[in-house]
Amino acid sequence: MNKEIVIVGLNHRTAPVEVRERVAFDNSLLGETLQSLRALASVHEGAVLSTCNRVEVVAATSDREAAFTEVKKFLVERETATGESNLEDHLYAYSGSEAVRHLFRVASSLDSMVVGEPQILGQLKDYYLAAKEAGSVGTVLHRLFHRSFSVAKRVRTETGIAGRVVSVSSVAVELAKRIFDRLEDKTVMLIGAGKMGNSVCRHLQRNGVSSLMVTNRTFERAVEVAADFRGNPIRFEEFSRYLKLADLVIGCAGAPDFLLQPETVEETLKERKQKAMFFIDLGDRRNFDPRINQIANVYLYDIDDLQTVASENLNGRVGEALKADEIVDEEVEGFLRWLDSLDQVPTIVALRQRLEEIRQSELEKSLRTSLKGLSAKERQAIEDMTSAMIGKILHAPISRLKKPDEGEEALYVEALKKLFGLEGK
Repeated sequence: MNKEIVIVGLNHRTAPVEVRERVAFDNSLLGETLQSLRALASVHEGAVLSTCNRVEVVAATSDREAAFTEVKKFLVERETATGESNLEDHLYAYSGSEAVRHLFRVASSLDSMVVGEPQILGQLKDYYLAAKEAGSVGTVLHRLFHRSFSVAKRVRTETGIAGRVVSVSSVAVELAKRIFDRLEDKTVMLIGAGKMGNSVCRHLQRNGVSSLMVTNRTFERAVEVAADFRGNPIRFEEFSRYLKLADLVIGCAGAPDFLLQPETVEETLKERKQKAMFFIDLGDRRNFDPRINQIANVYLYDIDDLQTVASENLNGRVGEALKADEIVDEEVEGFLRWLDSLDQVPTIVALRQRLEEIRQSELEKSLRTSLKGLSAKERQAIEDMTSAMIGKILHAPISRLKKPDEGEEALYVEALKKLFGLEGK
C-alpha cells in the first residue's frame, strides 16, 4: 500500500507564542517523544520540528485520516498547561502534495516569520538527525528530508531570497533600534549564549552597542561569547543582581520555566529609580513572565511582536519569493513521482517473478520430454533465448509503469495485478 506524507502542527500564523510553547518539544526528551510518535498505529515513520515559530509533526502513513486523528491527539496531549483556547483550533493538517510543498517551503525559509532567514534549515537538519538516531524515519522520510535540504539549496542559489540576509536576531536588534533613538549609549544584557545569542551579539555590535553583559547557564560559554564581543560575562545564578544596569534585556535561553518574574523586575525598577526597562523575549519557550509587561515603565516584546518588522524586511523580495515557490512546485512534482514509484516496485518485482516461474517451469518440462538429450551448450542457448524473450515481453509494461500518463499510475498497477494474478504480491 502506497504511503502518504502528512504534516500536523501550528506556527506563528495560526497560534500565538503562549499556545506554541505549550506543545513545544523538550530536546532532552526528544528520543522518547519520537518513540511515542512512532508507536501510533497509523504512523509508519515520524519526525518532529519545534522552534520558536512552529511545532510540527511530519509522518509517513498509509491511512491519512487515522494519522490526522492520532497525531492531533498526540499534540493535544502534549500541552503543558491549560489555556483558554482549544489547541485544535490552531492546528493545520496537510497531506500529499500540500504536505510535501509545506516542508519544502519551511526548509527554504519561505514559511518563516523572517523570510530568507538561514537558521531554519539548520534546525530542520538537527531534528531529522534526531529522528534518524531514534530510528523513527525510514525510506520515505529519509528521502523527503534530504530532498527538502536540496530544495533549500536551490532556492538560495537560484533566487535572491537571501540577498538581504535577515534573521530573527537581526529583526530583534532592528526592533531595539526603533525602541531607542540610538543604541551606542545603552547597556544590554543577553540571557542565553547559544547560537541565537551569539547572532544577537553580532548584530548588537554592528549597531554600535559597546556595553554588553552576557549570562548563560554554562559560565564558560558566557565567558567565551563575552570575549568575542568585548562584553562582560555574568554568572547565571547572579544575573538578577546586574539587571539594574540594563536598559535592554534580551532572552534567548532554552528554559522550561520563566527566568524572570514580576517581583524581580519590580525590585530592579526601584534600584533604577523607575527608569524604563525594555525586554525582548526570543525563547522557544518564553524566558520572561508576560505579567512583567503590566508593570509601569516596563515594556516587553515577544517573538510575535517581531512580525511587523519582519514583514517590512520582506518588501522588495516578493518577486524572488515567487521564483522560489516555482522551484518548490517543480521539486514537489519530482518527489511525488518517486513516492508513487514505491508502489510500482513490488508489482514490477512480482511480475518478473511470475513470468520467470512460468519460464523455468515450462523449460524444465520440455528438457525432461521433447528436448531431452540436449547438450549443455544447447541447453544454455535455450536458457538465454527464453530469458531474452521474457525481457522483451516485460519491457513495454515496465516502461509504462515507470513513466505512466498523468493520473494513471494506480490504474496501471491494479490492471497488471489483476491480469497476472498478482493481488497477493
